[in-house]
Amino acid sequence: MAKRIENVQLKIEDYKFPNKGTAKYNGLKAEIPFALPGQTVRCNLLKKKGRYITNSFTVEEKADYEIPSDCPAFGSCGGCTFRTIPYEKQLELKKNTVLKLMSDAGIEGFDFKGIKASPTANEYRNKMEFSFGDTGLQGELALGMRKRGSFYEVADASECKLVHPDITKILRETLDFFKGTDEKFYHKMKKEGALRHLLVRRAAFTGEILVALITTSQINTDLELWCEKILALPLEGSVEGVLHIINDGVADVVKADKINNLFGRDYIYEKLLGLTFKISVFSFFQTNSAGAEVLYQTVADLAKALNPKYVFDLYCGTGTIAQLMSRTAERVIGIEIVEEAVAAAKTNAALNNINNCTFIADDVLKGADALTGSPDLIILDPPREGLHPKALEKICRNFNSPNLIYVSCKPTSLTRDLLLLKNHNYIPKTMTCVDMFPHTPHVETVVLLSQQK
Repeated sequence: MAKRIENVQLKIEDYKFPNKGTAKYNGLKAEIPFALPGQTVRCNLLKKKGRYITNSFTVEEKADYEIPSDCPAFGSCGGCTFRTIPYEKQLELKKNTVLKLMSDAGIEGFDFKGIKASPTANEYRNKMEFSFGDTGLQGELALGMRKRGSFYEVADASECKLVHPDITKILRETLDFFKGTDEKFYHKMKKEGALRHLLVRRAAFTGEILVALITTSQINTDLELWCEKILALPLEGSVEGVLHIINDGVADVVKADKINNLFGRDYIYEKLLGLTFKISVFSFFQTNSAGAEVLYQTVADLAKALNPKYVFDLYCGTGTIAQLMSRTAERVIGIEIVEEAVAAAKTNAALNNINNCTFIADDVLKGADALTGSPDLIILDPPREGLHPKALEKICRNFNSPNLIYVSCKPTSLTRDLLLLKNHNYIPKTMTCVDMFPHTPHVETVVLLSQQK
């Protein structure tokens, strides 16, 4: 059994993506989740596989750059781990994290273009999934974000700084309404209760709002009364749809066995870079609309300089990048495994009168076999875990494209894939970070790669 070392004081020296502060103890690295560089912490350590780990710590001395949190839920809610870091310092930490990962992996020689800030550091999230639960053991009904490390306790999100005040007004009204009923939150061990989640989408540029209440089929309350309360709220934006989603599954995820429309539409519209997008309750859409404009414009500018005529957009989602590419390219083909996303991409392309984009619902690994010709440019925007190695091999082998643009939301996955792409003579030429998620450790990275013959 590993020996536990108690009551150790450590000075946090560095940061390991996505959420660990690191220090040295007895010549080995110690990893402390959620600790920040510059802090002095006290904790108990456990030696494991040549390093020390811990589950909890107390801060004895803050880092010299730290500021007080402006959110009462900070610490219990795990959403904003960078909340006490000034925004400019957050950008520095993210930039340095990406560059260190590249340096440690031996990826060098590219032109680093810096990190682009989010246009707004607060009220940027256009979608939130709040959970019903309680405030503690046998506590009263609560609606907010799951407390860090808890299945049922909920941190108060009524003053969440990441969302527009319209969203917190809807949250508070919903909680107040159900506190006046006999409804209980769904307890997945007991398989009792009805209230599960509240999902709110608010388009940043149009102000359109879609509200969805997720319950089990055990709900007994007349939800028309709740809907009336929501519609009566004095909001800056406009509620365009109110939905009741029934989910009788065990997993603590938002999904639908049945959707009842209580009011209006089951979708909203958002605008990005002159394009209009139809967003349903389960559509994938970047959670930071203003930040998405910065990200997609970064990609578009890189592509425009290459003047491609034939473009593949692999892992295209709802086709945002593909539609931007359509402005200069003669033909764009997008592949995405999620059929609903492909349906949305086709709808949005028609909405924007774009007719030179083709969208295919398939896994990239299989769908690539159906593509013909050699594109001038391939855009890769994979899920967080990056490219499947076999898909990467096929992309490089089948198409022999002179240029790739890789859009990554996880720098560790990006680092691994850049090393694999190097084996196919794709060399990073430029790298740009874009901050889409202020007050969190996450960052987008856009890399232009060219094939070195």
